[in-house]
Amino acid sequence: MNIDDRLRQVPGFSLFRRTSSIVANPTTQGVSLRGIGSTGASRTLVLWDGVPMNDPFGGWVYWTRFPPDDLRRVEISRGASTSVFGDLAMSGAIGLFSRELAHRHFSGGYEGGNENSQDVWAGYSDLWSHFAISGSGRAYRTDGYYVVPGYARGSVDRPANVEFVTGDLHLDLFRGVDRLFAQLNILAEDRQNGTELTHNSTSLGTASLHYVREAAHDEISFLAFRTQEQFHSDYSSVAANRNSERVTLIQTVPSNGNGADLLWNHHGGFWNTAVGADVNQNRGFSDEATVPTGYKVSGGTLLQHGEFVQTDLQWHGARFFLGARHQFTGQDRQFFSPSGGFAYGRGRWRTRGSVYRAFRAPTLNELYRQFRVGNTVTLANNALVPETLFGAEAGADFITETGAIRVTVFRNSLGNLITNATLSSTPALITRQRQNGAHSISRGVEFSAGRRWREWHAEAGYLFVDSRYATGPRIPQVPKHQGSAQVSYERGGTLASVGFRSYSAQFDDDLNQFRLPGFATVQAVVRQRITKWITADLALENVLDHQYYTGFTPTPTVGAPTLVRAGVRFSLP
Repeated sequence: MNIDDRLRQVPGFSLFRRTSSIVANPTTQGVSLRGIGSTGASRTLVLWDGVPMNDPFGGWVYWTRFPPDDLRRVEISRGASTSVFGDLAMSGAIGLFSRELAHRHFSGGYEGGNENSQDVWAGYSDLWSHFAISGSGRAYRTDGYYVVPGYARGSVDRPANVEFVTGDLHLDLFRGVDRLFAQLNILAEDRQNGTELTHNSTSLGTASLHYVREAAHDEISFLAFRTQEQFHSDYSSVAANRNSERVTLIQTVPSNGNGADLLWNHHGGFWNTAVGADVNQNRGFSDEATVPTGYKVSGGTLLQHGEFVQTDLQWHGARFFLGARHQFTGQDRQFFSPSGGFAYGRGRWRTRGSVYRAFRAPTLNELYRQFRVGNTVTLANNALVPETLFGAEAGADFITETGAIRVTVFRNSLGNLITNATLSSTPALITRQRQNGAHSISRGVEFSAGRRWREWHAEAGYLFVDSRYATGPRIPQVPKHQGSAQVSYERGGTLASVGFRSYSAQFDDDLNQFRLPGFATVQAVVRQRITKWITADLALENVLDHQYYTGFTPTPTVGAPTLVRAGVRFSLP
């Protein structure tokens, strides 16, 4: 239903918990790639048409703000991209791209499903000689499902659910070599978090302006953006029998983020160069009413800015890459991130390799905001220092006209990785604090393959990653094995696809006391064109209704049951 669920088909893509963004608390929706991560903060930069979409206060991502039917494609770059994109790209970057503009094009649709799910969306675009306008809107609601299994459920438990409205507007001006883009995106969502008294809501908007001037071999661009957000959340303490609860913490977090970058690109016959500078300021405060003890306000401002260069050179069948970034992290610290690599192709084969150094500064959320999930309290820590990464990877690709096979091996050395460290644990309360952990190593191999035979298309992917601290325990929320496969049939106006996703066991905590067993789920979709402009579809998630665990807080929580939805969509040129 949302982009994060679709991207889980890519091995290595993971949110902090196994839960879908349909019912997950927004603060757990940070994305990591290749098992680099142990908290809800995102270690991957998410860009929508070039504009950063990570939350300014916590770095996580509101996946509900991206309308799936308005996206043309998604590009995922795995491996540190800090030398170009900055500290949020410590494990990679994800680019979302809107549909191409069209003349008087109207599209929309409706889907309904079990758990009283309702999804409606519409979009419009128009194009003239020097001007274009496009926009879309989406409204979604669901009664959700119980996240506590039946055997542990009490009278305070309620289905976790969400309702949201999101919309975006794009204006484009173009004349000759100049082009000006303006974009506005807004989101309002409200969530019940699984009990009577736990609830959160968010209202946010991002406005951006992007200017591009193109010449034969050169391009200059300037981007400026601002995000304004208000986040509210209520937390409670639940009795052991789950038949009573009381409010313990009420939070309101106003925040904003401002950023800009200036970039020069040169495209040559055998060499290319990008040189740029960027600045980003995030400001936010956590207003906390602790029941019954009192009230406090914590927060501040983080100002980061840096300069970067990226160049590549073609020599016979090889291309060599060099990059570097110098960054002020906002904590009276500076960081230098170099990178280098190569790619060599011959016939259907290509080999590649790279080395890189990266970092991530702690977010305002990690520095100043405490939170509670079930009976687990996690405290902030304003003494955190930036995470660091030194990595290397090598791979080979075999590509034909009808398919491709890709294999990559990688090793990342992580320093000061921010984790939720356990301070004390009792049956009634687990207390943790964000702390810089011991040195850790993440190493593994990823594999992907795809092949098309006439109307059939098959693809498969697998990731093995061993991520553990030098002291021995495995990094929490990182399974050793992830895999997926999908087979699709498309002919005429008919599309049918079935796929599965599989995850091995992982740990829910830094001490490796809470083990989440592995699981697999099956998804299926059928789409049939009814007329030239109208199609109908039927989709099922977790077809076999497999119950799998998503966390222990210390009460166990589970993922989605079988979800069924059906609807129609139209596209009118």
